[in-house]
Amino acid sequence: MPDPSVFLLLVVIAFAAGFISSIAGAGGVLTLPALLWAGLPPITALATNKVQSTLGTLSSTWNFFRKGHLDLKPLVPSMMSALVGSCVGTWTVQQVGNELLGILIPVMLIAIGLYFLISPRMTDEHREARLTPVQFALTAAPLMGFYGGFFGPGMGSIFPFLMVWLMGYGLRRATAQTKAMVLSVNGVSATIFIIGGHVIWPLAIGMSLAQIVGARLGSNLVISRGAALVQPVIIAVTLVVALKLLVMP
Repeated sequence: MPDPSVFLLLVVIAFAAGFISSIAGAGGVLTLPALLWAGLPPITALATNKVQSTLGTLSSTWNFFRKGHLDLKPLVPSMMSALVGSCVGTWTVQQVGNELLGILIPVMLIAIGLYFLISPRMTDEHREARLTPVQFALTAAPLMGFYGGFFGPGMGSIFPFLMVWLMGYGLRRATAQTKAMVLSVNGVSATIFIIGGHVIWPLAIGMSLAQIVGARLGSNLVISRGAALVQPVIIAVTLVVALKLLVMP
């Protein structure tokens, strides 16, 4: 368990991550490196991060749903296949062990940083879908579920891109739909980590409360501003994350 000053810093980072994640989906790229910096073993950091980010995502998901921006019916096939992928990914990462994860995590974080830098511009306009909901559920959803269970950071930014590109959604709708997908993936992954006893609960609870507040504020801005807000935040987060990853030891 980190000392009080580090604990407080992690809570502040969780608030910022909840706010940013509800808009641009990159909160995990802030909280996971922070937990590793605080000295948590990789599997413990992944588990604690998964619990606090799940509750933050629940806050923004509920906000989108109650304000009519989230349609769950077409998501059901994708959510089910993503759940399966998440179970497999979470089981796999627990078999890898802390030593190998210590090598893999920085590499994966850098890969996510590069993705942010090259991701295309998106708008609120709806486009022609390349895949049906069932096709999306059989291809992209389980792969993203596996990634979310195994690692996770950046999932909330990759999912909207896939929904815009493959499903033809506008960015505001894709952002709202993504929250339900990320919630299902992170929820089952967090449950498996909890069963495995890898979560530091005082830290997870403190960061979760901060995530919930930040996510509610951020999701309200997405609803009112749409792509006009989301795209600039994605660009800003991209630059900050890329710089952070380049100077990570």
